[in-house]
Amino acid sequence: MELNSLLNMVFAAVISGLGWWIKGQHDEIRRVLILLNKTREEIAKEYITKIESNQVLQQIMGKFDRLEEKIDRLMER
Repeated sequence: MELNSLLNMVFAAVISGLGWWIKGQHDEIRRVLILLNKTREEIAKEYITKIESNQVLQQIMGKFDRLEEKIDRLMER
């Protein structure tokens, strides 16, 4: 009977330790997922979209076109 109760205590300790470790891992995964979602939100604030990028590119191209026209007029003189 003594060996049986000793084994029961060892199994209970091992299972309790395993449960504690699994809970810790679960909490850490939850924390990482929250941080990932916050990071996704922050990235959206810092970077521009394709539409905005295309608009800026069109503005730059327009300015280069005007510079090119001015250079052409200077060359004609």
